[in-house]
Amino acid sequence: VLKPFDYVPPWKEQQQMYKLDIGWPKIPEYFTGQTFCVAVDSLHGLVYVGQRGDNVPKVLVFSEEGYFLYSWNDTVEMPHGIFVLNTATDSSVWITDVGTGKYGHTVKQYSPLGKLMQILGTPGNAGSSLIPLQFDQPADIFVEESGDIYVVDGDGGMNNRLLKLSNDYREIWMAGAKGTGIGQFKIPHSVTVDPVGRVWVADRDNKRIQVFDKVTGEWLGSWSSCFAEDGPYSVRFTADYKYLIVSQLNINRLAILAAPLVGSIGDCVVIQTIQLADETKPHLVDVDMKSGAVYVAEIGAQQVQRYIPL
Repeated sequence: VLKPFDYVPPWKEQQQMYKLDIGWPKIPEYFTGQTFCVAVDSLHGLVYVGQRGDNVPKVLVFSEEGYFLYSWNDTVEMPHGIFVLNTATDSSVWITDVGTGKYGHTVKQYSPLGKLMQILGTPGNAGSSLIPLQFDQPADIFVEESGDIYVVDGDGGMNNRLLKLSNDYREIWMAGAKGTGIGQFKIPHSVTVDPVGRVWVADRDNKRIQVFDKVTGEWLGSWSSCFAEDGPYSVRFTADYKYLIVSQLNINRLAILAAPLVGSIGDCVVIQTIQLADETKPHLVDVDMKSGAVYVAEIGAQQVQRYIPL
């Protein structure tokens, strides 16, 4: 007969999928503000970090190994989301800015060295959802190699929508309105696209992830059972697209969810969780699509941490 303490529950058996890389970055003192977002350029081995604060550099750039390279500050007020796009010819860094000053309420494209290339939105003006390119606290962005752009707007402003733009910045479709119904949002906070044509949105305050068809904008399904304790703050796929990495800020946790490769969305299945220290407050994450490493921007801890796959 098994004695009670001989029993090992099945979830304890499962191999940990990630471990914290305590050597990244090499010098954490470069983080001088609240770190809200992180983006990996896996082609060039660069990691971009957006932080906020008075008199702090707003964008820090590190090497994949964790060495600080350079920073830039011009025209960035309050970074919220960040994304790196690599095309055959060049790289660019997209930042959503939720500031209320003269640079805010915009989605901006920069060169890797911080030269401003493109501004979407009207700097300094919050706008309503009637006009596609009028943002109010745009939260996150995902850009495909084709140049098609997905923006979730916003982080608590008057807009609650998912917008798809063409590479010449025209509206292709728009989904969402404020509410709790199917296809409606309460703080759409993060967005990503998978290889089979689906757009995944962290619908933060509705405590669910909603999924849309990238071509038509049609609603495909939603996941809510995993988020009873805290809504999803980020959505990013692992390098093999088998899992979604989701941060839950209020419970200081990363959830690793099984991603349906094709077909029905179903409901979510938590494969594993990574419990972070109290008051870490993981906000947005990104994944290195080459190495599989997960980078977590932590507002409470004021740092970015790297988790490496085992």
